[in-house]
Amino acid sequence: MALTTPRTMPGTLELLPREQIAFQSMLDTIRHGFEVYGFLPIETPAIEFADILLTKSGGETERQVYFVQSTGALERAPDQSGRPEHALRFDLTVPLARYVAEHERELAFPFRRYQMQRVYRGERAQRGRFREFYQCDIDVIGKDSLSIRYDAEIPAVIHAVFHALDIGAFTIQLNNRKLMRGFFEGLGISDGEKQMLVLREVDKLDKRGTDYVRGVLTGEQFDLSAEGAERIMQFVEVRSTSLADAHAKLDALGRGTDTFEQGRAELRDVLDTVAGFGVPESAYALNLSIARGLDYYTGTVYETILNDHPDIGSICSGGRYDSLAANYTKSTLPGVGISIGLTRLFWQLREAGMLKAADSSVQVLVTQMDAAQLSHCLTIAKELRDAGIATEVALEGGKLGKQLKYADRAGIRFAVVAGEDELSRDAVAVKDLRRGDQFEVPRAELVKSLRVELAQEKVQVA
Repeated sequence: MALTTPRTMPGTLELLPREQIAFQSMLDTIRHGFEVYGFLPIETPAIEFADILLTKSGGETERQVYFVQSTGALERAPDQSGRPEHALRFDLTVPLARYVAEHERELAFPFRRYQMQRVYRGERAQRGRFREFYQCDIDVIGKDSLSIRYDAEIPAVIHAVFHALDIGAFTIQLNNRKLMRGFFEGLGISDGEKQMLVLREVDKLDKRGTDYVRGVLTGEQFDLSAEGAERIMQFVEVRSTSLADAHAKLDALGRGTDTFEQGRAELRDVLDTVAGFGVPESAYALNLSIARGLDYYTGTVYETILNDHPDIGSICSGGRYDSLAANYTKSTLPGVGISIGLTRLFWQLREAGMLKAADSSVQVLVTQMDAAQLSHCLTIAKELRDAGIATEVALEGGKLGKQLKYADRAGIRFAVVAGEDELSRDAVAVKDLRRGDQFEVPRAELVKSLRVELAQEKVQVA
């Protein structure tokens, strides 16, 4: 029988155990950061009704959706569009909108949720683009209204999470879509659709460069004057270096439309309140080129970059929206939130050599010198596990050198040796494979001794 070549689908990330431990550690750190700030967990199904997922989408989004077809009769969408009735979620925001609309009467508002699950997109297979990936989202959803102060809390959460991840200095960049729309109104660009198209081009500034964006704005599509395009370029090049500098640069923009002034007032409030949350001034800044391409953002917008690796792009982004679930309920549900694309971030950090190799989650290997001592080995392992120390037993035994080589390769730090000589002295030998040394302790002191060693390791890591 011919063998099938084992392979994974392009656009998916499959990790070796110690890489998976590092990935899981990042998930745990992010989860802890979300929970410390009072966010509650939810999960939604990977499969949703296609008409729910694509209510406010279509076009390019629909072309990237993975539709789900049963093995029986093909189920079609209620609108008879010809597409299958079910699809895999492509983000966590649309399922959140459906969730809040469906459970509105059961939720306490403001509703603060975090969600950390896989999403699926039919991306063209290429380096760094994933078809299956983890998103880690937080959102605060209000009923009828939501204070601008929540917009300032989001950067505080971002700062806490990325500080704990310890992946280098970063900057949370802030802007406000109302400020941008008001600015465009002042230039005579009052059509909402045209503003959105301009915003999308401005959002490409860091990736495509100033000349490219200026050329598009003065081209046939927008037909802006050279002066109008230059004013836009000057506007989007505004950056701040401190809180005082941010206020000064907002002042220097001059008077604008009502929309412009509302956006400026909101941005001032957010910047000041972020400082009140204790976020260092060096960790956040004004960046008037941040637009975010998605249509539903209406106020504050965020992007976070690693200072020493701007080429990685935004590692966390999001913003404020007027009504999360307008397509599913008549209630007004304004909100604000951000998303961390963890799979892509992990891959980029690994490619950049910024991730340390993770140790095994197994802390101790109890070796077996002779089958006659197996019962002793199992007793030792049980005592260690009862003490909360993750322990594996070498059930097949064999040469000690081979067992130690296995432990070292698997990333297990300690090996406990309880051979005939050790047992005759009611003692055990402990080999520290990381330091390359060995010590002997009384059998009754093993748990205490290993706890001390592991506690010192935690102190050194901290």
